[in-house]
Amino acid sequence: MTDTHPGPRVAVIGGGPAGLMAAEVLARGGASVTVYDHMPSLGRKLLMAGRGGLNLTHSEPLPAFLDRYGPARAHLAPLIEAFAPEALVAWCHGLGQPTFVGSSGRVFPVTMKASPLLRAWLGRLEGLGVAPRTRWRWLGWNGAALRFATPDGEVTETPDATVLALGGASWPRLGSDGGWVAAMEGVGIAPLRPANMGFFVPWSATFRDKFAGTPLKRIALSFGGHSARGEAVVTADGIEGGAVYALSAPLREALAAGEAVVAAIDLRPDLSAAALAQRLDRPRGSASLSSFLRKEAGLAPVGVGLVQEALHAGAPATDLAGLIKAIPLRLTGPKPIERAISTAGGVRWEEVDARLMLRARPGRFVAGEMLDWEAPTGGYLLQACFATGAAAGHGALAWLRESGAWPR
Repeated sequence: MTDTHPGPRVAVIGGGPAGLMAAEVLARGGASVTVYDHMPSLGRKLLMAGRGGLNLTHSEPLPAFLDRYGPARAHLAPLIEAFAPEALVAWCHGLGQPTFVGSSGRVFPVTMKASPLLRAWLGRLEGLGVAPRTRWRWLGWNGAALRFATPDGEVTETPDATVLALGGASWPRLGSDGGWVAAMEGVGIAPLRPANMGFFVPWSATFRDKFAGTPLKRIALSFGGHSARGEAVVTADGIEGGAVYALSAPLREALAAGEAVVAAIDLRPDLSAAALAQRLDRPRGSASLSSFLRKEAGLAPVGVGLVQEALHAGAPATDLAGLIKAIPLRLTGPKPIERAISTAGGVRWEEVDARLMLRARPGRFVAGEMLDWEAPTGGYLLQACFATGAAAGHGALAWLRESGAWPR
């Protein structure tokens, strides 16, 4: 390991947002930090997240923000409160990357890209003495030592403390492949499951061939008392997109329980059922159903296709307004974790203390998607990764002082 600082040596395993934030906190605190990653370069998933605009966090009030984490709220709240959205924005500005709040309340860098932010961040870390070790895959522990597979064969390292930030199991080609699960012997782990993913839908061949790849704009999706407005995309084998991701957790759990899952798409959430019914009460004359629905209900061709798909499946034609407000969408399963945006499951919260140290392995900390939490898209994923990374870094510094490893 590097020894550019006189302070304790800390290994950070995983070069994503959580790991890099832990490394920054540790280096600023005086530790000698090495970041290990099995990919050829750091921050690959962060770069992918920025391809459509890097959504760093969200501007909504903190209580509502924290509610987005569902069952993990109580665990994440103190960590996010300690590194809140405002702190993340200030940190971004400190790297020379100004931000703005979009119309949806989401917060983005002005450049809308991850690459300028990552370059500035890696430059800062280099200035702090953080040493990268790429193409080093963590294999597990050998007593107190860390085992790595490297281009030169297996190597062991014995740092004074370790932060594990290896991500979940989504987008494995970017580095987060879930391979760390097998190395966490003796640590309770909730099974890794896809989150913010699409679902399989048994479209008819006619609908699939005509509309695969078509966006569904300004819709609302509902299921089991949950509802989300947004957009979605019809795929050849199902549906995905923001409105779907927002309900992915309850949909996934219902499918896992063996339930027959039928969600409902409101194609005109801006119109009440009564107002829509009034429009559709107008004489149709010689117009085809497609033309009538496009003109009177304002449906795009894909919306008309969904209505026709439902009618062909046996939906009654006597209440077109009700059908447009609740197109039945039969889901047969979630898309695989490799195609998901993020991961649910991970190291169970009872396995770590308040500063994210593994109870069974003092001096070993966990951050980011390795922990058992999930959140919708919209800035909540990155915010929790940054916040848990900062918390693990501060926790490791405190433990090093308490354990006598500091000063050396």
